[in-house]
Amino acid sequence: MTIEELTKGYQNEVEYQKHMLRNLQYWFQLFFTVSAIGVVLIYYFHAKTVWLFALGIILLVIGIIGMLIFGYGQWRGRQNVNLVIDDYQKKIDYLNQKTEK
Repeated sequence: MTIEELTKGYQNEVEYQKHMLRNLQYWFQLFFTVSAIGVVLIYYFHAKTVWLFALGIILLVIGIIGMLIFGYGQWRGRQNVNLVIDDYQKKIDYLNQKTEK
């Protein structure tokens, strides 16, 4: 395997993982919107309509749980991208040292 093939493989992997991180961001935004709708329902219907108030609480809880899960996934995903980049740099440094000798 040449350095060019190694570089291309790692570039493809990093781009794929960045794409997946963008997908996680979209899901995070969706759950943020769900929790915001829940807050609005709680605010406007806390004393008027019990079932809309309960729906608001349920949406808020679902939104918060979803944001926690996808936020953690984004955090771990960014760590993974950094690990892939560090691994690539270590391999390139090793190959450069090996070819210099």
